[in-house]
Amino acid sequence: MGAEHKAIVIGASAGAVEALTALLPSLRPGFRLPVIVVVHLPADRRSAMAELFRAKCTLEVREAEDKDPIAAGTIYFAPPDYHLLVEADRTLSLSCDAPVLFSRPSIDVLFESAADAYGPQLVGVVLTGANADGARGLKAIIDEGGIGIVQTPSSAFASAMPEAALQASPTAKPLTLQAIAAYLEDI
Repeated sequence: MGAEHKAIVIGASAGAVEALTALLPSLRPGFRLPVIVVVHLPADRRSAMAELFRAKCTLEVREAEDKDPIAAGTIYFAPPDYHLLVEADRTLSLSCDAPVLFSRPSIDVLFESAADAYGPQLVGVVLTGANADGARGLKAIIDEGGIGIVQTPSSAFASAMPEAALQASPTAKPLTLQAIAAYLEDI
């Protein structure tokens, strides 16, 4: 396995709620890694993601706030209309920088900043989605020695994002949601 894992980042778009419902509730109490999630959200509405998953998960679930120290066993969701970044001191930060691939929050922005902060200790997961966001970020994670996992395009609600990620990172592991859940549980 190489370096001991210290964090997981997940990106999803179209079909995200269903995909994340197959993964996040399977993480049991005592799971020691932070999980940082970007889901493409409408900028003009409050997000219900943290609330929704708080009811489904045994781990603590929060909407990320600027300067949050990253805590083990906690699931963080990016708030609407902000990029979510991981800083070198392993705190979270929010940014109003321009959208990336029409998205803010951007999966690439999270993945690239987390790759800089965690290097080979990071696991990146690209799930269902209808654009190429996450492909560049997953490549950055793998280039730093981290693990790249991609939902098999045929099992995704929207296959464009997983396909783009696999094209950019042919060494990423394509797995079904059930296999991703089992992999994360075993970390």
